[in-house]
Amino acid sequence: MPDDLGIYYGEYLQLDKILDAQLLESGREGNKPAHDEMLFIITHQAYELWFKQIIHELESVVDVFDDPVVEDKKMGQVIRRLIRITVIQRVLIEQINIIETMTPLDFLEFRDLLVPASGFQSIQFKTIEIMLGIKRENRISADKEFFHSRLTGPDKKSLDELETKPTLLELTDRWLQRMPFLEFGDYDFWKVYARAVEKMLASDQKLIEGNATLSDREKQFQIHGLEATKVQFQSLLDEDTFNSLREKGEFRLSHQAFLAALFIHLYRDEPMLYSPYRYLALLVDIDELFTNWRQRHVIMVQRMLGTKIGTGGSSGHEYLTNTTRQNRVFLDLFNLSTFLIPRSDLPVLPPELRKALGFFFSGQKASS
Repeated sequence: MPDDLGIYYGEYLQLDKILDAQLLESGREGNKPAHDEMLFIITHQAYELWFKQIIHELESVVDVFDDPVVEDKKMGQVIRRLIRITVIQRVLIEQINIIETMTPLDFLEFRDLLVPASGFQSIQFKTIEIMLGIKRENRISADKEFFHSRLTGPDKKSLDELETKPTLLELTDRWLQRMPFLEFGDYDFWKVYARAVEKMLASDQKLIEGNATLSDREKQFQIHGLEATKVQFQSLLDEDTFNSLREKGEFRLSHQAFLAALFIHLYRDEPMLYSPYRYLALLVDIDELFTNWRQRHVIMVQRMLGTKIGTGGSSGHEYLTNTTRQNRVFLDLFNLSTFLIPRSDLPVLPPELRKALGFFFSGQKASS
């Protein structure tokens, strides 16, 4: 074969390294290798390659939001890269179907050889979690402990350093706080919004009380639920109450940022707000897809191990179930739906504010 072919496919992809990186523990010391250990290794190596790509995309997004001013022209790039992450996440979920072609008995042929290695030791996945906003303080007790007992010194140091840097959640909070439209001249949107909410809730109560198909008990039940809804709206509109709940961990975004995110969702059809809305919606998608991936992982682990402990010493599927519930980043954005009101009740924005949120053209040709 000629030596002057230029860059060569296998060399460019370093396939000699990648394809020689499947070293089966079951095949050491002359033993017959377990057939399905190859599948197990390749699947997890593929996960790690995709994790590397997700980190690559997240780093570029964090760089944009770490600037004092987030340029509008960069939002399209950010949105495209977050969309790419969600597509990769769907591939991660689908990969579980591949590993589930291995039966529990197949897994038992080599499982004990993996102890004490564990998926918890995936530093790249921990990196993704931290970059998004899951820090040590937000984790369950077992998760915190494993940082000390299951990681090497260099890996612990690397993650500790990462935790000192701003997360995407924190940077998004700062970005939302800078949104200028909540108070526009003499117009205070939240005073108008509060009146709209009061009117909506009064209308709801009237509908319940006047509904002849409901029994007195059913009416009381619905009125009780409506009163709980009123309390939720009051916690949103009163900053001191909101901050008190935030200290208890019921909110993670600041009051100003939460209000800005709600404003964006309420008026997402305004041209200036559509890109911010797409950005926030993609953060929700990413959080949801990682939750789906963890849930599928939980089911797969229970299918493989039953109630056995994990190879890393955790309680197996029980531990994973707890982390699935706890390791959510953008719950505040999920909960914004609580405070949405129908478009028919939405306050009409002043013309000056609508103009600031839109794109206007005179229709006149430029003079030559």
